[in-house]
Amino acid sequence: MVVEAVVESQVLLQLDTITEGLRIAISWPVIGWMAVGLLLGIVLGALPGIGSPVGMAIVLPLTLPLDATAAIILLVAIYSGAMFGGSIAAILINAPGTESAAATTLDGYPMAKQGLAKNALAIATTASALNGFLAAIVLILISPILIGVVLAFGSPEYFLLAILGISLITIVTQGSLVKGLVAGALGLMISTIGTGILSPTPRFTFGQFGLYNGISFVAALIGMFAFAEMMKLAARSQIAESDIELGGSIKDGVMTVFKYPKTVLKAGLIGMGIGMIPGSGATTSTFVAYAEEARSSATDGRFGEGDPRGVIAPEGANNPTVSGSLVPTLSFGIPGSGSTAVLLGGLLMHGLQPGPTLFGDQLQITYAIFVSLFLSNILIVLVGLSVIPYASRLTEIDTNIIIPVVVVLSFIGAYTLNRNWFDVGAVLALGVLGFYMVRYNYSVIAFVLGIVLGPIAEENFFRSLQISGGSYDIFFDPINRPLSFLLVLGILFILVGPFLKPAIERALNRA
Repeated sequence: MVVEAVVESQVLLQLDTITEGLRIAISWPVIGWMAVGLLLGIVLGALPGIGSPVGMAIVLPLTLPLDATAAIILLVAIYSGAMFGGSIAAILINAPGTESAAATTLDGYPMAKQGLAKNALAIATTASALNGFLAAIVLILISPILIGVVLAFGSPEYFLLAILGISLITIVTQGSLVKGLVAGALGLMISTIGTGILSPTPRFTFGQFGLYNGISFVAALIGMFAFAEMMKLAARSQIAESDIELGGSIKDGVMTVFKYPKTVLKAGLIGMGIGMIPGSGATTSTFVAYAEEARSSATDGRFGEGDPRGVIAPEGANNPTVSGSLVPTLSFGIPGSGSTAVLLGGLLMHGLQPGPTLFGDQLQITYAIFVSLFLSNILIVLVGLSVIPYASRLTEIDTNIIIPVVVVLSFIGAYTLNRNWFDVGAVLALGVLGFYMVRYNYSVIAFVLGIVLGPIAEENFFRSLQISGGSYDIFFDPINRPLSFLLVLGILFILVGPFLKPAIERALNRA
């Protein structure tokens, strides 16, 4: 009876917290910012070269006057809206607005060339929103499990998790282990500039007072994503090279999605599952969903020639990836993509600590974010289907307009952070660095994670040593701290695995 009473009280407590999250998400002006973020995300996502990381990085410093919950929901709405917006350019001009929409070009653009552009856009809208809607529900349902996992982590586990996150992403994002580690290490080095976290000692400031607070990670995000992307975009005069004709039927496109429920469900599960893996991102999930659909439908499919399932699969996977990627970001502070790295920057900037705080005292904020995802996907259907007749105009904007606007907004945003010209200088310097890192295939995401996760790793490392009295055994104790021990094994597996794999394969081939 006592156990049943405890369980019942826990369930009631969860329901009360979810209800409070719902109240926050639908309160004014939070819901207004959600709608603004969604529209902004769709527009930015439809512009190749902009996308969600750039848009979120530009908007991030402008959210300073907002309430923390409203600011984070605004950023999440931009992220979610850009996932759908990226498909507009992918379908109409064969140039994905975001990397995650690249798989949509394979069948979306052939459909547009066949005069079915409206069908393809309606399919993308419906599949993306429907699975995003379902994924948000799943996220709310599994959150009690996440709470238990997150609360089991202490300082040693968070230090090791930060190292694990950097190690994992350096491998997944760019393929080159050495270049990924170099990028991550460079980010970590930059995170050490400024006054020490636990001791008031200036480090690498060269006597410059403006560097005593270190390099702002928000300025770094703006530079690496927004400014660097504008340098790349400068080589292009206009996003679309010619006028675009919109043919087909929106209604037929919507109905097509419901003809393939298995494809929709499978894509949603793939998107959410891969989204939960740090470093994977929506690009991976959309291509995996597309490849799986092409494999399972090989006998009756015409993939690459305008098969509607080739649009349903990647678009059905992209928005669930947003929900999935929030799990490591909010639970452990490990972002899995550029967009979630910016989101993590937003959380820290507004004083929200991922982990036990967001799943403890501030659980209602976490639920408000989850509920906002739920509501955002309803709005994506309404807004997305409404903008289809006008979608082609978004791809005809002159880059001579886009680039100055983004650059000026980036500088204003950086300056307003601390009213410090060093932050503007950081945007310029890191923007140029980011441009050349992308050109020579160094992972920008690993670099940014180094800056974002560096202070978290440093703080928890020294705190762990304070707890253990200076003993490093606290990280390698399988009896008292099994989670720490497992994380150490995970880090070793990630770092050493690629070197051992060829030797293991050679040994197996000889056997």
